[in-house]
Amino acid sequence: MSSNPLRSLSPRSVLPALAVLLVLGAGAAAHANRPVPFGDRVVDPGGADASPVGAQSLDAGALEFKVGPGLEAYDRGTGQHLWSYRREGATALHTAMVGENAVVVWDDGMVTSVHPSDHAVRWHRSVPGLADWLRADGEPGAADRTDTQKRDTALKRAAAALQPGIEEEPWVAVVTPSLTMGFRERDGDLRFNSRPATGCSYDPLRAVHTANAMLVPRTCTGTTGAGHPLPGGISGFQLSGHGWQLNAGPDVQLRQIDAHRVSIEDGPIIGSRVFDTTEGSPETACGSPAEPFAAVSPTCSK
Repeated sequence: MSSNPLRSLSPRSVLPALAVLLVLGAGAAAHANRPVPFGDRVVDPGGADASPVGAQSLDAGALEFKVGPGLEAYDRGTGQHLWSYRREGATALHTAMVGENAVVVWDDGMVTSVHPSDHAVRWHRSVPGLADWLRADGEPGAADRTDTQKRDTALKRAAAALQPGIEEEPWVAVVTPSLTMGFRERDGDLRFNSRPATGCSYDPLRAVHTANAMLVPRTCTGTTGAGHPLPGGISGFQLSGHGWQLNAGPDVQLRQIDAHRVSIEDGPIIGSRVFDTTEGSPETACGSPAEPFAAVSPTCSK
């Protein structure tokens, strides 16, 4: 047996082995040079493509987050800029903590979840129509707005679009006038999506969330097949996808009272009442004729 195995191989048998090595080498080079998905880039303040070691030891409670142009992390105690998470060609507009992670809304309609302690990206989701609404494309007067007005509009809308919840587990709803989508935070799984009826639209700027639900008014300008105006209302959503449809007028106002209750102010249709998102029904006032039949028993002082 030869002491040099290569000498026992014929030229024909060596060529396939060399071809394999060339393919593997080309594959490794392509992997190293492939574009970063979504333009992701995590950098420290003084370097490129590097992560600061100090940030690894900090939990989310020790960090302060700001947006623009990316997600910027600062040491809450010292104010030191620790790291930036950025996406090339996109600007971060709003962020909120959802469970243990920071969820970011970008001006290109992308929503991203980032784990703060190791700045690892957990998921990206694109929401149809979100970018157009953030830019106010095609709306009356949009073309005449200054750059500052356009940015203020985008920031306000991004904050309204992102509605977080923590029960049954951390999740987030993203609201646009034409679409509402709900994502489970731990993996970005789409749990529900809803479009308003034809001739209606959601109003994200009036949406509110509680610990377990999100409520958003919908305004309708269309008519039924019989020519009657379509009624407005309130759509409620939960992580499970089970929700509610409430009648309301076009100017209904919602306000979060606590972790599970929302104040509904709507004179023409339902007046003033409190909606309990745990029970999924309005509370009944003490002394009301409906009290014996209330889905949510009122708490009355004796």
